[in-house]
Amino acid sequence: MLRRLPIVSTIVVLIAVGIMIRLGFWQLDRLHQKEALMARYSAAQATSAEVPFPRSPAAAEPLLYRHSALDCPKVASVESVAGRGAGDATGIGHIATCTLADGSSARIVLGFSRNPQVPDWRGGKVTGIIAPGPRLVADPPLAGLQANARPDPSDLPNNHFSYAVQWFLFAGVALVIYVLAVRKRLKESNS
Repeated sequence: MLRRLPIVSTIVVLIAVGIMIRLGFWQLDRLHQKEALMARYSAAQATSAEVPFPRSPAAAEPLLYRHSALDCPKVASVESVAGRGAGDATGIGHIATCTLADGSSARIVLGFSRNPQVPDWRGGKVTGIIAPGPRLVADPPLAGLQANARPDPSDLPNNHFSYAVQWFLFAGVALVIYVLAVRKRLKESNS
């Protein structure tokens, strides 16, 4: 019987199944990493000490969900995007891009409204919470706007377990299809 197994097909299927199983375990590893990250973010939320606003996404990573402040001497632009307000109301979030004194820029979520009209905000001192991007979600809101929904690490997706299950199922299905194909081939060759 082993003699009649298609060698190349068997090797390809076994390599593919091995890769799928490895991807499933990789997703389980990512699940644990994401849980640790979420715990760190939750702890950061409870910390009231202010940190300097980060200038890059890499610098922001350890500071996400912490309180920060900065001075916006010049507003380069203000845009309106779909957003959420406090109490999970839907509407418009207004985001300013500030040119800082050192020439770098920072994104500030000024506040929330139901009006898509861009607010007239000319800059100044901003306090708030560092959100992914990085962006500073103003707290209190600025330019006469309503409060935004507070950045919440539980809003980050953590679907690694379902991805792991998916990869394991793919591996199982590939094996079942292979076994059925080999059985059919062997049955036809014995007839």
